[in-house]
Amino acid sequence: MLIRVKNKPRNPNHPLHGGLLTRRQLIGQGLLAGGATLLTGGFLSLFSNPRAAYAALANDLSPLTNACGISNGAGKIPFICFDLAGGGNIAGSNVLVGKAGGQMDLLGTAGYSKLGIPGDQVPGVVEATRTTTSNGDHTDTSLGLAFHSDSAYLRGMLTRMSIATRANVNGVVIPARSENDTSNNPHNPLYGIQKAGADGSILTLAGSQNSVSGGNSMAPLAMINPAFQPTKVDRPSDVAGLVDTGQLVGLLSAEDATAVLESIYRISRERMNNAVSTGLPMAPINQDAVVKDLVKCGYLKAADVADRFGHTIIDPSKDPLIVGASGIFSQAEFDTGPDSAEFRKTASIMKLVVEGFAGAGCITMGGYDYHNGNRMDGEVRDERAGKCMGAVLEFAARKGVPLMMYVFSDGAISSNGMVDNSVNGRGKGQWTSDNQDTASPFFLVYKPGGRPTIFTGDGGAPAIHQQLGAFAASGDVVRSGTPGANNVNLLVEQILLNYMALHGQQGQFANVFPNNGLGSNIDRLIGLAPIVNNVITNPI
Repeated sequence: MLIRVKNKPRNPNHPLHGGLLTRRQLIGQGLLAGGATLLTGGFLSLFSNPRAAYAALANDLSPLTNACGISNGAGKIPFICFDLAGGGNIAGSNVLVGKAGGQMDLLGTAGYSKLGIPGDQVPGVVEATRTTTSNGDHTDTSLGLAFHSDSAYLRGMLTRMSIATRANVNGVVIPARSENDTSNNPHNPLYGIQKAGADGSILTLAGSQNSVSGGNSMAPLAMINPAFQPTKVDRPSDVAGLVDTGQLVGLLSAEDATAVLESIYRISRERMNNAVSTGLPMAPINQDAVVKDLVKCGYLKAADVADRFGHTIIDPSKDPLIVGASGIFSQAEFDTGPDSAEFRKTASIMKLVVEGFAGAGCITMGGYDYHNGNRMDGEVRDERAGKCMGAVLEFAARKGVPLMMYVFSDGAISSNGMVDNSVNGRGKGQWTSDNQDTASPFFLVYKPGGRPTIFTGDGGAPAIHQQLGAFAASGDVVRSGTPGANNVNLLVEQILLNYMALHGQQGQFANVFPNNGLGSNIDRLIGLAPIVNNVITNPI
């Protein structure tokens, strides 16, 4: 488990290594005249055992960490959301939707046509040529949640996910309308995820856009807490810049650098307490509160950071699980490929969240207002998004931790039934107009060791928990299906309820969100059964 370095409250946009000294400050203290000086026997003789701090702060210092804002992380399930800006298609052509009986309670042909699926590709029709994961009838349940077998999201995801990873994924779709082409939809749940307990060892929330929500869509106004505004991260250098282990790491090993900083703390503490050193009384350090806090905690935090991050590959571009011959992305596609910017953005957020450096993150991808009279543009964009979604799930699998991934878009689109027979159009319906009534976000959950199971605690059929709400046969959201079906604020609350339910904490939902609008019968709004016993280190 990672150790968290955190001051509360704090502005997450400020440098996160405030307890560390700059090179100029170290020189001013006489501690960094040069490598030769630093490595002399006289300096190292200050320490009885320079490697005593290996892998953890020394025993005499560890009880002081809480007082200095150093503590363990929250241990909640990592959470990443994809904000597909512009109002793209999710329902039908990507994630299957059905009537009140669930995903396989099939719509009419006209309804699927509105969702971009022509008559010869509707669910239930036998496929002339099936994919390797298809059920043979234009449906695919290889990820638990049913997708159209030619879903562009699914095609993209499967290029990044191993067979073993796919077997440990399940999900839920939520028919829910939202306004078109506007960032004013309060879709973003990050602040609520923080309120539900998510946190990280470096920062709490991260987002790929410099906005209050960290994404394109807004956060529900009542949930915004300025103390936890997401830190903007959209490239590997942003991640690497979050932690600075100082000049000591590099001149010394991480272990020795930690020991140096720990010993500086001990020496400074003794000076402050008017202790005796080298047999001679020494004057106490100024007891001014600011100086006292700096001495008591600054070096201790620096020691902790040097210990943890002197060993850690925090830059996603240097992580072999992410980039390279055995990585999720090849070096070429990560560096210079046509989707490289989106891959670097995704890698940066997923590195922070999956490894516990941040509690939750938002990845915004633009260009999803693609109702331009063809199908090919939407297919290309959706497949690219799918590759990024698959990368997030695969990275969680490679690290052996659970993950909740939520996908939404501000509004949606519909087809007039005309078919795009170009190569990338794939014989599907052209996207011709905005349509807020065809929207439908979804979430997928990865669980190490086995596929998450559908929640049935209210006695309801699994199918009505895998699809929370319903579409009409005509291809429109049934607005009375769930509280969030016609209210984006309540849709966010449904996502938060499901996040808490993954921890088995749905019974605490009303306490954490006392003014919620979901009513008392919340079990009907839960999709998946718990996958952890409150902390990610103890999977069920």
